[in-house]
Amino acid sequence: MRSTKLSLVLRQLRDGGPRSRARLATDLGLTRSSASALVGELEELGLVRAAGVERGGLGRPGTAVELDGHRVCGIGAEINVNHVATMALDLAGDVVAEHRAPIDSTRLAVSAVLDLLAELVEQTDADVRAGGGQTVGCVVGVAGLLDRTHEVLTVGPNLGWKDVPVGAELRGRLGAAYPVTIENEANLAAVAEAVPGDASRQDILVIFGEVGMGGGIVAGGRLLRGHQGYAGEFGHMIVEPGGRRCGCGRVGCWETVAALRPLLDAAADPDDPIRDPALALDERLAEINRRADLGDNRTLAALDQVGSWVGIGAAMLTNALNPAAIVLSGYFAEIGHHMRPAIQEQLLAGVLAPQGGGTRVEFSTLGFTAAVRGGATEALESVFDDPTTVAPRPDVLLGGAR
Repeated sequence: MRSTKLSLVLRQLRDGGPRSRARLATDLGLTRSSASALVGELEELGLVRAAGVERGGLGRPGTAVELDGHRVCGIGAEINVNHVATMALDLAGDVVAEHRAPIDSTRLAVSAVLDLLAELVEQTDADVRAGGGQTVGCVVGVAGLLDRTHEVLTVGPNLGWKDVPVGAELRGRLGAAYPVTIENEANLAAVAEAVPGDASRQDILVIFGEVGMGGGIVAGGRLLRGHQGYAGEFGHMIVEPGGRRCGCGRVGCWETVAALRPLLDAAADPDDPIRDPALALDERLAEINRRADLGDNRTLAALDQVGSWVGIGAAMLTNALNPAAIVLSGYFAEIGHHMRPAIQEQLLAGVLAPQGGGTRVEFSTLGFTAAVRGGATEALESVFDDPTTVAPRPDVLLGGAR
């Protein structure tokens, strides 16, 4: 009961922002003395702190409290075709450290990719500890079809991996004191987009595009993984029977016409720098934006063509699920504004309900950091679930002043 009440207070401060003890009591249906005692315990754990005076209500103004992020951090990590990356977030959601290394996973052994990611995770944990923090968990996103029960990547068609026990391999390399878990990267991108306390982001589909395409379904603020955890493989909906062969072996998958590769194929010749995987992806996308802004006909035609396919798939998903919003993440976040007219046209044309069922199209502001941010957010959930798992502040243990 105690840990449950502490969790309620901590989540209220996360979702609703700073507030006084009296307001917390009202919001959560607690007595003022109970709310004050719970805040005191969270202060001893170093999870909340004073945040100035709260004004605007009746009576004397009270002292507001807010999340104190610096003591505990979660690490998010990602294995993608073109990069491995990590990010540490503190309890307040602020970035403490981040690292990224470009790779060509199709030319590297699985062990080499996992070695590099483990190095980045260890470096990120060292950064957390150097700032006086503690890592409470690490959640790793991987591109492909994941057996979450056994933490095995069943198939990663764009990585070229099959039946890789990613969880066991990484834990063996890290030997970490904190838990390390594995998740689909697109699901983690969806977690990052479902902002706590933002009602407009509680019923959304997130579509994450890079070399491949995946996504996540958030309903009522909760990630829906499906019966066996395989939900969100949007990129393998068949949208063009008889079309291109996909990396999964089938023909006509959505990602064969709407992921990054078909865009680059349509926008440039094979010897064009934007087709060169050795060039950083953000630089290649910046060049596409530059050409589009200058009115280059081939670039604009490619963006319109791919945008139309994005809209066709989005319409299929909207007919099935009718989300409040479809959030386009990954490479779409960088250049999708050029695709918006084509996406909207196909969405409105393909959805049976009037005005596209009220589904709006949004572009992520997180870009390629969405998956690692979502992983770090998931890692911190253990603290919000049970704040008592965090050891008290050292000065409290030593009997020092609070």
